[in-house]
Amino acid sequence: MWTTCLVFFQSVLLAGYAYADLTLRLGARRQAILHIGLLALSLATLPILASSGWKPQGSEEPITRILLLLVATIGLPYFLLSTTTPLLQHWYWRRFQSAVPYRLFALSNFASLVALLGFPLLFEPLFDLTQLGWGWSIVFVVFAFLCAGTAWLSLSDAGKDFKVERAPSERPSTWAQLQWLGLSAMGSVMLLAVSNHITQNISSVPFLWVLPLALYLVTFILAFDHPRWYHRVTFVLWMITLLPAMAWYVPSLDLKTAAPLYLIGMFVGCMFCHGELARLKPDPSHLTRFYLMMSLGGALGAVLVAIVAPLGLPGYFELGIALVLLGVLFAIRVRGMASAGV
Repeated sequence: MWTTCLVFFQSVLLAGYAYADLTLRLGARRQAILHIGLLALSLATLPILASSGWKPQGSEEPITRILLLLVATIGLPYFLLSTTTPLLQHWYWRRFQSAVPYRLFALSNFASLVALLGFPLLFEPLFDLTQLGWGWSIVFVVFAFLCAGTAWLSLSDAGKDFKVERAPSERPSTWAQLQWLGLSAMGSVMLLAVSNHITQNISSVPFLWVLPLALYLVTFILAFDHPRWYHRVTFVLWMITLLPAMAWYVPSLDLKTAAPLYLIGMFVGCMFCHGELARLKPDPSHLTRFYLMMSLGGALGAVLVAIVAPLGLPGYFELGIALVLLGVLFAIRVRGMASAGV
């Protein structure tokens, strides 16, 4: 259920980022009007409470049913939430012509981390599912009006000249976009492979899955907040140390040894991927394409581990394959650093 839900949310996130990138072609006015219309339509799907007919009987094929339930309840609201990061950053950049928008990505991931830790520790113990559903729906209504207001301001600003004269930036090359895709996918693969390994093969401790996801979000926060958090040489040295150690301990089922090793190794691996990703970020005029490729990589990594691997592999080999792929990607990046004299 966990990996299927993660596939759904990463896939809808991809759809939201694709929407943000594609609607740029409509122009500022039509993009804002379309977005306001979709926000209004999403209010008709609230509250996000499933009817009793969705309750499983135990004999259904679970993956399809989970996906349909998520589409029916949270699909459109979450799709619009997922568009917020690239759209608001693009609107901000269009008005102020500043590179600051990329730090907003760190802020959005910090908010995700707060929600991830706050839900099981605070909200879930205090409220039942009906209260949570109504509470979330009410907050989403507030968000929808705020976002619609921002879109309207963006629409009114579209005809004004806020821009600072600057040379037009070059369109990112295909190789650059493939690097965004590969680094993002590798982070997602490591998240799911390590999560599966420590929760299924080592121990099924409740909420143990929260730790890998929290560390994954922390790496995005640090990488995109400021370059000082990602010291390239330090993480390269840690990768050289931890990659062989993780490969050596794959057969180990000792929770006390394996869990800390893989959590630390996943953090370092994701920090390397996301730190390199942040170093490759383009001029803000191309930020929607950057986020689209990042999201595509995240969804691709989730699909490979959560769906393709269980159906195509005779056993649990995801972590071993993930470590090999991470090693290959690490070697490619280090070779690129050497060629650039870094």
